[in-house]
Amino acid sequence: MGNLFTLKFWLDMRPPQLLPIYEKIFIGIILFFVIFSFISYFFGFKKKGLFSSVWRHLYSFSLSNFFIGLFLFFFNYELVPFLSSRFWFLLWAILILIWLFFVFRSLVKIPEKKKKIEEEKEYKKYIP
Repeated sequence: MGNLFTLKFWLDMRPPQLLPIYEKIFIGIILFFVIFSFISYFFGFKKKGLFSSVWRHLYSFSLSNFFIGLFLFFFNYELVPFLSSRFWFLLWAILILIWLFFVFRSLVKIPEKKKKIEEEKEYKKYIP
C-alpha cells in the first residue's frame, strides 16, 4: 500500500504486469461497463420518457469507458512501455469522476423539466 503513494509507482514507464487478482477486478470493471451500456441503451433509446436523456448520457459514459478500459487492459497485458503506465489509470479515474458529475448535473435538471412539461400541459389544456 505504501508503494501506491510514490511517484515511481505512478510515473514508471515500464511497470510490471498487474497481479492476477487485480486483472480479474479490472476485467470485472470492464464487464460492468459493457453490461451497463446495454441496460442504459435499452432505457435511453428504446423507451421515451423524462429520464431518457440521463440514460443516454449513461450509455455514452459506459460505452466510452468500456473501450478505454479495454485499451488500458490490452496495453497492460502486452506490457507496452508508455501506454501501460499507471498514470493512465489515474487519468481514467479522474475522467470517470468528471463525467459522472455531468451526468449527475443532468439528473438534477429533471424536476425543472417535469415542472415545465406540467406547465405546458396546463397551458395547452385551454388552447383549442
